[in-house]
Amino acid sequence: MAQSESVTENNISRSRVKQLITDGEVKIILAKNLAKTPTASSSLMAQTINDPSYRVKCGDQIFVLIPMVTEPVPVGQNIPLDVVYEDDQLIVINKAAGMVVHPAPGNPDGTLVNALIYHCGDSLSGINGVKRPGIVHRIDKATSGLMVAAKTDRAHNKLAKQFAKHSLERAYLA
Repeated sequence: MAQSESVTENNISRSRVKQLITDGEVKIILAKNLAKTPTASSSLMAQTINDPSYRVKCGDQIFVLIPMVTEPVPVGQNIPLDVVYEDDQLIVINKAAGMVVHPAPGNPDGTLVNALIYHCGDSLSGINGVKRPGIVHRIDKATSGLMVAAKTDRAHNKLAKQFAKHSLERAYLA
């Protein structure tokens, strides 16, 4: 199977495969060693492949260790919020252009979520998990505008239904 087929089948990017190789997470038992001792595979030593340009040969057995990716849990940060409205159920924020809504690769902190956690503490809806507490919808990083965050699961469910049905009116200025 070609690398591109394997990568596509397993939803692993080529750059991720290359990184796994250079990190020493790919081991190989060479076909020529298998031919010498076909039944004593436990005695075969797998070699680490560190060169992404290594050419696999027919019969080689490849083993890949894909480390578990643990994403950090966002923490509260004292980032100023422009709060337009707040009650026990929800909070409406005027999000500034340039602010990322929730943590993601390349933006692990300094996000609206970090600011909300600091401002609201534990009083945010947990429906979307720890990475997106209270977030019902999002606005692109480069866009400014009002964002609604839910403080309770009940409010989150009701707001999510309204956004899904497009029963909320949105206005954009270009």
